[in-house]
Amino acid sequence: MRSNGSILGKANSPTSLVASGRWSLYDNFLGALSSVWPGIGRTVIVTFTASGTWTCPTGVTQVEYLVVAGGGGGASAVSSNNRGGGGGGAGGFRAGTGLSVIPGTDYNITVGAAGTNGTSLGVDGGDGTSSIFSTITSAGGGGGGTEGRAGRSGGSGGGSGGGGAGGTGNTPATSPSQGNDGGGSSSSGGTAGGGGGGAGGAGTSGAGYSGFPGNPGGPKGPGTSSSISGSAVTYAAGGTGGPDLTYPPPAAASNLGNGGQGGGNPLGGTGGSGIVILKYVVPTQSILTFKSSSKWICPTGVTTVDYLVVAGGGGGFSDAGGGGGAGGFRTGTGISVSAGTEYTITVGAGGSGANGSNSSIVGGSGTFASPGIVSAGGGVGAGYFNAAGSGGSGGGAAGNGPGAGAGNTPATSPSQGNNGGGSSFNGAGGGGGATSAGGSGSPGAGGVGGAGTASSISGASVTYAGGGGGSSRPNGSTPASGGAGGGGTGGVYTGTASTPGTANTGGGAGGTDFNGSPSGGSGIVIIKLNQ
Repeated sequence: MRSNGSILGKANSPTSLVASGRWSLYDNFLGALSSVWPGIGRTVIVTFTASGTWTCPTGVTQVEYLVVAGGGGGASAVSSNNRGGGGGGAGGFRAGTGLSVIPGTDYNITVGAAGTNGTSLGVDGGDGTSSIFSTITSAGGGGGGTEGRAGRSGGSGGGSGGGGAGGTGNTPATSPSQGNDGGGSSSSGGTAGGGGGGAGGAGTSGAGYSGFPGNPGGPKGPGTSSSISGSAVTYAAGGTGGPDLTYPPPAAASNLGNGGQGGGNPLGGTGGSGIVILKYVVPTQSILTFKSSSKWICPTGVTTVDYLVVAGGGGGFSDAGGGGGAGGFRTGTGISVSAGTEYTITVGAGGSGANGSNSSIVGGSGTFASPGIVSAGGGVGAGYFNAAGSGGSGGGAAGNGPGAGAGNTPATSPSQGNNGGGSSFNGAGGGGGATSAGGSGSPGAGGVGGAGTASSISGASVTYAGGGGGSSRPNGSTPASGGAGGGGTGGVYTGTASTPGTANTGGGAGGTDFNGSPSGGSGIVIIKLNQ
């Protein structure tokens, strides 16, 4: 009999709220299955719909994964309303559990692009491109073939046009197989195109005369269902063979890896982009670091989080250029979240001769509901003929030119940043930082970048959101330093090049006096799960 605490009686029902007393091994097992037993961990699901970076959290040594490549495009017909093109093959579908990963390591994520469609008479569909995570590569789907041509090979093969063979799936070979062959076509002279292969089966060959109204093209190969995201979704279906008389042809849905439809009027349809999904268990009170945009599903048992959201830093500008402003810096604790809700994480890019991009957390119906927590991109530094940008922190003024940009724009409380620095003849202002405004330039000396702000949310003290230093002249001047927190150094006329902001700090770029427009540093989002 299981015990409730130290008294024999009704068995414990493990929940995230009730976990006191003495627990049997069976209770522990039930709690682990439910991800509610304190110390066991929380199940995290992260979805990448575009290429980026995943930082493996502390305590995570293996992951479950789904890696689907981009689907191949459908081929066009050789004449309008006649002789259908082959459907595109699905992107390769690979899924598994127990893949070893190393805590603290940054893994590059590649999400495969869709194959292009046949855009004029008699053009094959393009191949999709591969999706990659760690040692797992799923190959792009093969494009469909037009009349007389075979479908192309790939994760799943493309269907053929009249008289051709279907493309070979599972190319290159994986075990288990990542896809299937495309369908062929019985003969030339107006036959329907073959369907593209899918993860769940081969495409079917087209048969018979396909002229208007004619016979339909070969059915697509079916996809395969996965529930890694928390709900059942079917991925990697092939494209139906032509003729498809819809004009313009429909594109395959994004981030499913489906093949595009074969054409008949006369164009084919584009394939669908791929997707990468990771699922893993983290210790309670874990820290999740996002260095690129993705989607995150809040684990069961997590009701509040701490957060840091830093936007991309502003770029520097040429011609007596001011330093770029730092990306907005926002942090908080104990923010309510909802288990099972998917939150969109956006990590802002650094600006290149332009303002940086926003970083944000959006989703659900609570604090993170639209517009959520948004940190504004840093303002670009001014050039002699170009105004400084306002933003999280403002860009510095140009030497003897346009003035500085405003920080904390739009306004937040607490403030997300500061103003850029002013200027004088031959000395541009520094970009604002999270803690202080950019320094003002003086004759022959650029202003230093505004200081950033330190955060220990990652487990170590790291300074973010420093402003970029302003430019100066003549040659021989001392370069203006960037603010602590990734700010770039200002350039000196033709003698010393400015430097960009540091990646994933939101630092502003240094201003340059002669040429070039260095980029600000990209932003970052960090979430700490509270028990």
